Amino acid sequence: MEFVRHTVEINGCKLGFARGGKGAPLVYLHGTDGLSEWPVLLDTLAQGFDVIAPDHPGFGGSEAPAWLDDVSDLAYCYLDAIEALGLSGVHIVGQSLGGWIGLEMAVRSRERLRSLTLISAAGIHVKGVTKADIFIIDPEELARLAYADAKLGEDAAARASTDKYQDIAILNRIASARFGWQPRFFNPRLERWLHRVKIPTHIIWGDGDRIIPPAYAEAFHRLIPGSTLTMIPNAGHLPHVERAEAVAQAIASFLRN
Repeated sequence: MEFVRHTVEINGCKLGFARGGKGAPLVYLHGTDGLSEWPVLLDTLAQGFDVIAPDHPGFGGSEAPAWLDDVSDLAYCYLDAIEALGLSGVHIVGQSLGGWIGLEMAVRSRERLRSLTLISAAGIHVKGVTKADIFIIDPEELARLAYADAKLGEDAAARASTDKYQDIAILNRIASARFGWQPRFFNPRLERWLHRVKIPTHIIWGDGDRIIPPAYAEAFHRLIPGSTLTMIPNAGHLPHVERAEAVAQAIASFLRN
């Protein structure tokens, strides 16, 4: 499926995005790795949806203006982008950092949103359950931690050691730190407002996630009224990469209903 690059300006922020496919609009919000490695999941989803995959401000082809301080600003930026693009009935699919952004969007305005899919989402803290600190872990070790399959982890670690990937990873870490440094990848106030997520919500998690443990999936399921939980076996923090077919099937089944 061919994706075409576009840019939309939101309050002085030039937001770059790739768009491809036909059908109901689906906005994919990436995690801390950005879109430097294109998820094949998006090609699959584009067979039935109009897929829009932006680079978060500071990542890839998007600028990070001085006024953009935290994830709540990102949420408003994307709500404005959806309006600027004339979209309605939008399905949001967010992974890790992207899932957190999607949650912050949904508690603020549901007007143009149809559903929310969270894949290994950040955004809350579960007392007594430690998340991996991506800012202090060596990038190669972090790549290994992201996968349940040791072979896939070693392959990812090898890619992380290349000069080209290191340059991209440094930029992604800087942008990630801007939004998730303190407190580490959660908003202490978000949990109290999750009852406002009153659109169909699907929580997808790898049962072997060593970065944001599965206990967080159970917490989101408990806190978001009427949510659906799908655990992906033999998958780590990147189930949409490691078990792309299973995740695509789970998303398609949920959205059909």
